[in-house]
Amino acid sequence: MEHRAPPPDDVIVQVNAAAVAAVDERSSTSQIEEVGDDDVKFVVGADGGGLTRRTFSESYRMRHRNPLDFTPWQVALLGYQSLGVVYGDIGTSPLYTFSSFTLPDPSKDDLLGILSLILWTLTLVSLVKYVFIVLHADDHGEGGTFALYSLLRQHVNFTGKTMPVPVTRLASDANLKFHSKKSSLQPRMLKFLEGSVIAQAVITYLVLIGTCMVMGDGALTPSISVLSAVQGIQSRSSRITQGHVILLCVIILVFLFLYQRYGTNKVSFTFSPIMLVWFVLIASIGLYNMIKYYPPVLKAISPHYIYLFFAKNKTAGWEQLGTVVLCITGAEAMFADLGHFNKKSIQMAYSCLVYPSLILAYAGQAAFLIKNPSKLSTTFYSSIPEPLFWPVFIVATLSAIVASQALISASFSIIKQSIALGCFPRVTMKHTSKKYEGQVYSPEINYFLMIACILITVGFKGGPEIGQAYGVAVIWVMLITTHLITVVMVIIWQTNIALAGSFYVVYTVIEGLFTISLLYKIAQGGWVPFAITAFFLIITLSWTYGRSKKNEYETDNLMDRQEFIRTVTISNRVPGICIFCTDLMNGIPPIVRHYVQHMGCLRELMVFVTVRYLPVTSVLPEERFLFDRLEPFGVYRCIVQYGYMDNQNMEDDEYVVSIIAALKEIAQNANEVAMMDSALANGSTFVFGRVILKMGVKHNCFKRFIINNLYRFLQKNFRSNLSSLKIAPSKTLQIGIQYEI
Repeated sequence: MEHRAPPPDDVIVQVNAAAVAAVDERSSTSQIEEVGDDDVKFVVGADGGGLTRRTFSESYRMRHRNPLDFTPWQVALLGYQSLGVVYGDIGTSPLYTFSSFTLPDPSKDDLLGILSLILWTLTLVSLVKYVFIVLHADDHGEGGTFALYSLLRQHVNFTGKTMPVPVTRLASDANLKFHSKKSSLQPRMLKFLEGSVIAQAVITYLVLIGTCMVMGDGALTPSISVLSAVQGIQSRSSRITQGHVILLCVIILVFLFLYQRYGTNKVSFTFSPIMLVWFVLIASIGLYNMIKYYPPVLKAISPHYIYLFFAKNKTAGWEQLGTVVLCITGAEAMFADLGHFNKKSIQMAYSCLVYPSLILAYAGQAAFLIKNPSKLSTTFYSSIPEPLFWPVFIVATLSAIVASQALISASFSIIKQSIALGCFPRVTMKHTSKKYEGQVYSPEINYFLMIACILITVGFKGGPEIGQAYGVAVIWVMLITTHLITVVMVIIWQTNIALAGSFYVVYTVIEGLFTISLLYKIAQGGWVPFAITAFFLIITLSWTYGRSKKNEYETDNLMDRQEFIRTVTISNRVPGICIFCTDLMNGIPPIVRHYVQHMGCLRELMVFVTVRYLPVTSVLPEERFLFDRLEPFGVYRCIVQYGYMDNQNMEDDEYVVSIIAALKEIAQNANEVAMMDSALANGSTFVFGRVILKMGVKHNCFKRFIINNLYRFLQKNFRSNLSSLKIAPSKTLQIGIQYEI
């Protein structure tokens, strides 16, 4: 049977994705274009005869894949909707910021100094840094730490050496729709970064640490928000003790986490109205307190009150500096949740409503405290006019739940992105909305956070230490963002080096001072976010190290081309399709040798499938598949590409049919098409390797412990790659094999 010889198997054939025809959303026919020269043909599959359109394209229509122009009214509407998703955390910070300060008998100048610190921190960090600078560093509309990292990966050629996150690169990647294009100008920092594997590793580790810190933030936010909202009930009766408050908080937290399984959509319709009422209430109460207690309180905008505060309190004042961070908790959410809205809507909502409301709220609390300094520990509820107590209590509790929901949902998304980048073991990921891909739920992560929140709430007993722990998590994430955004400024935006340097120095100094001040609080609760970070970092690094050693072994022990051809030639070829799932994009994995030794036969059609995640937000359906014909006859390779925001949805029957439909486009004659139809009619089998790594004594005991204990534990107790694919168990075959490394 006549067919062309394939290219050498150890060479990745590059694809000119620009030659791929666009998929017509209204068409139900497959569009696949063959690209390459006369000797080498590599095929990009569009949608496999329209069947994958049901699994890949529907969700894409629900998201804005191209920039849209919004009218001012539409921007305002988006801004209103963002209130319930983006601003729950920073909006509820007046509940606990002032009450977390522990100054004995504060004077008027002390309170004006604290207010001045809050006003300037809110302005410089949340307004200037995040709203007007960081929001512009989006990855095709997506924000957050991973967006910054993927943006850098698209512009900088990371080598993959000494990298904890797997790095693969094809020349065709640059032609993907959502892959940023490099500028012709090559700044010095770009050349330095591409030539320094150490610098690349440092950036990657910063991203991983920042990600793990956000998980700590997700465990602390529900605790401090709900606790601060509920504590006000103690002022209603002397018989209500702190123990009753803790019990009520635990009950609310349990219900909150149990409700996560139903998805954010089930409760989100109430979020924006609640937060709108909340901001109106705190602004109105703040204005009332300013007028009633101390009208000139806004003179605290003068920085000289900050000087007076530190001049008087010296060491005690320095130790209180870190508490100011609580006023900007949640500012990072404006960037992380960017993908749900757009820059203008978030900027409008914060500048026109959230920021002024917070300024009035803090100014009103300071005015109240100037006349009632003994009420510092119960600032929020003590400053509320008596007739408004119960309405404010109810709205505050609901707002605290909104703030908690935002961070819990963000934790699920972060873990999903970590799994996509290959730096976290697989956990259950359930998509709770057919309309929005980003709304996911993970039972394992949910219950871990629930237990952590309950332990934190009970352990700290509602004391000020929980605020110190919360501040540590927040400021570290912000400090890491400052480092990453500076690199983006220089390499991608190509900002004047003096301006970028000024930004870096100013915000590193501000956030660095907060960080150093909070170091004094490590023994008083600041260790909690570090413990949570260390827990997730150990899992991440153990998993990525084990995966890298597994890939190294498979790369070093590939089946030789001639050995593979000889094996296929002498083996019995039975009807049907065999799909080998492998992490390798090149070569024949050693699991095939193991399979043939035990089965003694091979299917008439074999496809080596690799699922590949790229550092881009999305891979469009027409860019999804890459195909290659291997030798001997009836053997093919398929690479399935996803972005870190995509939903990996592979139905077994639809997936196989779409692969065959795409393979027919590269069939060279009618006999090959007939063979494919015959194989499809005779059923298919998915073959997975269940690999056990065992590290020998030639390695040091620390590495052996990671591989033989930690990595193996993660393999056994987390989900396998089978769990992420919707494949019937009757169609799967797992081949166990042990790699001695």
